[in-house]
Amino acid sequence: MPVNETLATYSDYAFHSSVGIYLLAMLLHLGEYARVRARAVLAREAALAREAVPAGALAEPVGALAERAGAVVDPAATVVDPAGTPPELASAGAPRRSWPERFGRMAVALTILGALMHIASVVIRGFAVARWPWGNMYEFISAVCLMAVLTWLYVLRRNPGMRPLGAFVLLPVEVLLFLAGSALYVKAAPVVPALQSYWLTIHVTAVSLASGLLMVAGVASVLFLVRRHSRGGGFLDALPAAETLDRAAYRVTIFAFPLYTFAVIAGAIWAEAAWGRFWGWDPKETVAFIVWVVYACYLHARATAGWRTGGAAWINVVGLIAMLFNLFFINLVTTGLHSYAGVG
Repeated sequence: MPVNETLATYSDYAFHSSVGIYLLAMLLHLGEYARVRARAVLAREAALAREAVPAGALAEPVGALAERAGAVVDPAATVVDPAGTPPELASAGAPRRSWPERFGRMAVALTILGALMHIASVVIRGFAVARWPWGNMYEFISAVCLMAVLTWLYVLRRNPGMRPLGAFVLLPVEVLLFLAGSALYVKAAPVVPALQSYWLTIHVTAVSLASGLLMVAGVASVLFLVRRHSRGGGFLDALPAAETLDRAAYRVTIFAFPLYTFAVIAGAIWAEAAWGRFWGWDPKETVAFIVWVVYACYLHARATAGWRTGGAAWINVVGLIAMLFNLFFINLVTTGLHSYAGVG
């Protein structure tokens, strides 16, 4: 079936738009961190000021510190909220949102907009080629990143306090999408005969969804380890508690692991239909099995005394690295039945 070039072009436009929107959302999340850090410095200076001078002389110094950090100050206020929330304005009758809060909300709104553009890119690409749009590395990475963003938005809806993770989730997404749209981009075209199967929809969709979920879980475990082994200060003050990060990583992995297991099984069934065997220790199959074992070890460690915190998190990080290794090195460098070497 011929490719609809017009739709393919619109898909590319939507893809590039989503990359730009994600980048802007990530910058707003970083701006949220900068403002939160400034407010933390302000709070510490205000606390020192309260200890150094009589209570009646605090109004002017604290007000000056607040103005220097960009806060909205009530002339009657003498204490600055360490969380960065400005005091209520008597004239307005309601509290005003702080700049970190505004930056964070704008970042989430842009992430939602970027996800909608990303969905449009994938859907339009599918209509352009009249098939499920996971047929090459460009399309597959785009799908994985879309699943990661949708997972992140779901986690954020369930727990708004996780919003400070936004920049760290969008960073790998942005890097992967940049690589997909540049070095790995291919024009819309039909897939090779081996991929013209309904198993493309089943197997690759399951892999994409599981990989996107595991990417979010891996980022949460990385930040958990950083939070746990650091002394605090700087941007770390804005992150959720270490226990919250670890719990989020575990819950996402619990949901992703059965999906990944199903993807491996579906891949074996498709391999039997396409190549006449369920398993042949192809490099992709081998590393996919290793990734499965690593995540099985993580879930086991998470339920084992003495491993359920730091040790289990390290295993989850190893799983993230192994998954990304399988995604790039195995697909693009090694030679095998799953190889995409030479794409782009």
